[in-house]
Order: sequence, then C-alpha cells, then structure tokens
Amino acid sequence: MTDRNSGPSLGRLTAILIVGIIAPVLDSTIVNVALGTLGRDLHTSVANIQWVVTAYLLALAMAIPLTGWSVARYGAKRMWLSALVVFLAGSAMCGLAWNVGSLIAFRAFQGIGGGLMIPIMQTLLVQAAGGRPLGRLMATVSMPALVGPILGPVVGGLIVGHESWRWIFYVNAPVCLIALALAWWGLPADRTAADRTAPNRTGSDRAAPNRAPRTGYRLDVVGLALISPGLAAGIFGLSQVASGGRPGFSRLIAPQVTVPLAVFVALMAAFIAHTLRTRAVPVVDLRLFAVRSFRAASALLFLSGLSLYGAMLLLPLYYQQVRGASVVAAGVALAPQGLGSLLTRSWLGRLTDRLGARPVILVCVLVTLAGTVPFAFAGAHTNQWALGAALVVRGAGLGGVMLAVMTAAFDGLRRDQVPHASSATRIAQQVGGSFGAAVLAVILQHQLGGGADAVAAYRDGFWWATGFTVIALIPALFLPGARRPAPETPDESVPVGSVPARSAAGGPAPDRADGLVARPIDAARTPGPGGRPRGPWTASGLPGRARWRRWERRARDF
Repeated sequence: MTDRNSGPSLGRLTAILIVGIIAPVLDSTIVNVALGTLGRDLHTSVANIQWVVTAYLLALAMAIPLTGWSVARYGAKRMWLSALVVFLAGSAMCGLAWNVGSLIAFRAFQGIGGGLMIPIMQTLLVQAAGGRPLGRLMATVSMPALVGPILGPVVGGLIVGHESWRWIFYVNAPVCLIALALAWWGLPADRTAADRTAPNRTGSDRAAPNRAPRTGYRLDVVGLALISPGLAAGIFGLSQVASGGRPGFSRLIAPQVTVPLAVFVALMAAFIAHTLRTRAVPVVDLRLFAVRSFRAASALLFLSGLSLYGAMLLLPLYYQQVRGASVVAAGVALAPQGLGSLLTRSWLGRLTDRLGARPVILVCVLVTLAGTVPFAFAGAHTNQWALGAALVVRGAGLGGVMLAVMTAAFDGLRRDQVPHASSATRIAQQVGGSFGAAVLAVILQHQLGGGADAVAAYRDGFWWATGFTVIALIPALFLPGARRPAPETPDESVPVGSVPARSAAGGPAPDRADGLVARPIDAARTPGPGGRPRGPWTASGLPGRARWRRWERRARDF
C-alpha cells in the first residue's frame, strides 16, 4: 500500500532491497567454490588466485566508510542504484577478464559496490521503520545472508561442473537488472530541499526513508584517507596470518602480518584523533559510541567474529580435511546450519521486539554453545545425522544472536545517526570476522604443526571456539532489556514530541493539565497512562525522560 507522500510500505521496501542484496551474498560463496577452477584455467598459483577474494574484501572494506556521507550527500535511492550499477559492471568485467591480473582488478571494482550495498540497505530500512520494533524487520532482511551459504556452494558447483568459470560472474547480471528495475520504480525518490520544508500531510514520514540530499555536506577527506586504507591494511594483515610462511604462533610475527597490522593501528589511532577534533561532519561519527546500546552491540559484533563466526572457518575445513568431503559436499553438509537459522528467525524477531535484545542474545549464545560442543568430540566417522542436528541447533542460536544484536545497535538512535551506525556496525563485523578467522587459523596451524593428527587438531580448535563464545556473554549483559523507540531528527517537518503550543490569541492551548500540547509523530508516541510519554519527545536533543522532567519543572514553576 502506497501513497504519493509516504512512499512504499515497509514490507514492499524490504522485498525490493532483498532482491538487490542477493547478488553480493551469493557471489562470495560461489567464487570461493570456484577458486580451484579459476587457478587452473588462468594458469596461476594458489597464492595468486587467492587475491581474487582478497582484493574484493579489501575494496569492500574501503568502501564502507563512504556510506554515511554518500547517503546524506546524494540520497539513499541514488546511492542504492549506483551501488547496484557498480556491482553489475564489476561482475560483467570479471566475466570478461583475460588473465588473473585483470580479474583481480575487476574484483576490486566489484567490491566497491558490494561494500556500499549492505550499509545502505540497513539505512533505508531502519529509517523507514521510524521507531517501530526492528526485530521482525532484521529477521526478514537477514534471510539472504542465511540462504546464501546454502545455495552458493550448490550453484557454484553446478556452474563450475557444467559451464565456463565466467558464468560465476555473469549469473549476477539478471539479479542486478531485476533489482535495478524494482528499485527505480519502487523506491521513493530522494526528496529535494524544497520537499523537506514542505508540510507532510500524512503526519508522518515513517514510510518515506529517503532524506533530502544535503548539497553542502562536504566529505571529510582527511578522515576517509585515514580510515579506508587503515581498514584495508588491517584486513589484509589478518588474511595473511594463514599464509605467513611460518609454523604455529610464529606466523603472527611474520612481516607480511605485522607491518599491515601496525599500519592499521597507526591509521585508526590517527582517525580517532582527527574525528574527535574536527568540526566537519566525520566519515564515521564516533559520538555514536556514547550510546550504551550501540557501544555494547558494536563490541558484540566485533567479538562475534572471534567467538561465534570463528568456527565458520573450522566447519568447512573439518568436513574437507577430516571427513574427506569435496568443497561442494562440504557446503551441502553445512546447509542444516542455515536451515536452523531460517526456522527460528521469525519468532526470534518477535521475541526480540517483546523482550529486548539482552535476554534473546544471552539464551542464543548458550544455544550456539550447545551446537558447537559436539564438534569438539567429533572424529572422521561421527554420525552425520548427529552432526547435522548439532548444526541446526547452532544455526538457530547464531541467527538469533545476529538479528538481536543488529536490533540493539540501532536502538535509541536518531534518524540522522542511522547511516553512520550502519557503517560502524558493518566495519565491526568485517574486522571482527577477519580477526576471528585469523586467530583460529593460527591455533589450528599450531596444532597441526606440533605433530597432532587432523582429528585432534580440529577438536582442539572447536574447544577454543567454544571457549571464545563465552566472551560474547560479557557485552551482551550491557545491551538493553527492552526496546527504546528511536528519536527523530530535530529538522523533521512535523515536530517530534511535546512543544509549547499557542492559540490564535498567542496564549497556550492547554491540551494537558500543564498547559502544553503533545504533538506526536504517530500513535506509538502518544502519551501513555497518566500522561507520561511512551517515546522520545521534541527536538531539544535530550532523552525523552529528561525532557519530560524539564516540562514538569516548568509547569510547577508556572
């Protein structure tokens, strides 16, 4: 259901964006399956062909910080369409690559589009929700990330087995073209500056997610020059841990690891110092970390790379090296994990809306533990059905953790903070995932280099992953137990909350006993029993409860 003022409904908007995000989600798993074929057909070494994946990840990481500025400067719809075009063009060029060097360059270009798409999607949806509960919304938009690891290896295996490797990139074209058509006709237009000042006849812009482009919104070039190369250096250094050329923990001191990580630390420290001092709008607003729920959610997203997603490195390797499965067979064997997430995502989303993120995450972390422990006892001939059941349990817990923590990350943020929050959470996920994979790769290689057989090495690796999972319980304790509606920005056309109202004679029009008028954005923010507000009120910038106490004091003084 749409109207010319409010744009598409939230459900329709979600469906449009999910179609677009399918391409980069499937692309990653499909390319991973085809690396061996790419190396043979392009006549290059494993070390060189690995750069097809590394270049994509580095470009993706460098593009993420641009999201907040680009959405504010050019508008969300324009940037979503631009990201789709870049990803489509990059996919086409990858299919036309004539050697490994050109393929690596085109994959980097493709990664720019992929890096922009997920934060822009989160920005569009969270702003469109307008303070409504996010649990069910996050459960819906996480579906492609769950389906991708299930379908990716199968699709990749079929393409590699029956067609040229070029089709692993060409397969993105129809998906991107459909997504472009849907977005062009279905997403609301980015409002102009004149539109932003015009009155909103619907009384709410909750369903119209696209803010007006800010023509004077300058890019923080210094901040971008610090954070983007810094992230690329950090992810590159972590990715080199597994190929450091030295056994065990000595890999951590290999120059190809320590030098990029030192550059990462130096550039990130310089970025933090610059951001805290600059008067310009930063590329990533660090003031978001003053919000307790966002700070705890970001820490949990980073630690999830070590405590939760680190085991994602071990699982396919266990099936391949211990049980002797092929790459495609290992991908199919891991499908129950995605199935577990799909089966529980809807009711876990509703539960998160009802109870808040903290209890859901605490329980789901324990469920993830229960699904990981069986692999610490698994061997080469452990019953596959038992392991499949453990993967279903693990997937249910893992899916619940991620949708709840993403819900908590945007809790209590203003609308104009959402683009920066989308970038920051994506950075935390990206760096945390690389860090977790690097740590468990070192542990695994240390066990194998120490003379342990593959079964014992993987058992120890899963025990380490189990122990790291407990770490995720610490930041989860600081997450909110109940949802706080998100405040709107001060410059909205309809004031968000209680402001002194004036009658035609210039005096107050007392709709309440204190002579003030509540002008809520929607019914969710109308006063509750006893006149107390249910959500954030006006544009003073203070938390809702603090503003209420201020008005109470003014009423008593009057």
